[in-house]
Parts: sequence; structure tokens; C-alpha cells
Amino acid sequence: MDKDNHSPNRQPNNPLHGVKLADLLECLVELYGWEYLAQEVNINCFKSKPSVKSSLRFLRKTPWAREKVEKIYLNLEKRN
Repeated sequence: MDKDNHSPNRQPNNPLHGVKLADLLECLVELYGWEYLAQEVNINCFKSKPSVKSSLRFLRKTPWAREKVEKIYLNLEKRN
């Protein structure tokens, strides 16, 4: 049995493996800005006094919002 293929840390089919949510969000904010993110993902932490810290707290507790943000990031990565 090959250890490398069954390692719990390997996720070859997960394009977000190894990408921290904070890094992902900071990248999107730098590239698109809060206003665009608020249009794409209608959540208050993007619309009212946005900050990375408050957004991370919300996204970690709210799977549907996190999935939308991750999808925006994946679409960006596909274009690059």
C-alpha cells in the first residue's frame, strides 16, 4: 500500500486544499474590493463597515456564504 496516495493530508481533487480562508479573502478584497463582494455575496459584513476579521468570523460560521466566496476565488484561479 502506497502511503503517499492514502495520506489524509493529500487532496488532489480539492483546488482549495492548502489555501487559508484569510488569504483567499484578502486576495479577493485586494482585487475586487468590498463593494463587488457585497454585490456577489449579499451579507452585511461585506456591506456595512467591512473588515477581514468580521468577514472571516461570519464566513467560518456560515457555510453557504463561504461557498459563494470560495466559488468567486475558484473562478479567478481558473482565469489565471
